[in-house]
Amino acid sequence: MRVDPVLRLAVPSDGSAIGELARASVLDVFPAYYDDAETASAAEHITTLDTALIEDGTYYVHDAGGEIVACGGWSRRNKLFNASTAGADERLLDPATEPARIRAMFVRADWTRRGLGRAILTACTDAARAEGFTKLALMSTLPGVPLYKAFGFTEVEAAQLPMPDGTVLAGVAMERPIDLEEMA
Repeated sequence: MRVDPVLRLAVPSDGSAIGELARASVLDVFPAYYDDAETASAAEHITTLDTALIEDGTYYVHDAGGEIVACGGWSRRNKLFNASTAGADERLLDPATEPARIRAMFVRADWTRRGLGRAILTACTDAARAEGFTKLALMSTLPGVPLYKAFGFTEVEAAQLPMPDGTVLAGVAMERPIDLEEMA
């Protein structure tokens, strides 16, 4: 019998479990969207935990009986994804003019399609709203697009995600107003 997962803020001691979950998720899911070289590069470069997310108190995990089965968060800093460096810096974003960033979403393969990603996105949206942000932005790999669309994100443009090893992944830049329900 499975234990219901509990959503909580990540703590520094979660780091190795988050890294293991992220790598396993990429290796399980990415082969349906990317070739072997792209999957291997992603497993190495986009699964490294950006510890600033935990330090900033903006990264969440779903804990099921001591096992982390999903993770993801948001950032008030100017970085879209782990392997991104062009234009990235540690400056705080201006909530009045810039979107908060959704970052590093991963779900263990045997826990997908249970609302865990949606719960993390809801927590991120609520927290970003509380800090005055009015929009969310993210850079999605192809496997994440359906979740983000279902949560109200729209595609801004197709993107090429350069990895530090020279591999390039297809991706999608996406945005969503924080108070989407008020726009309908």
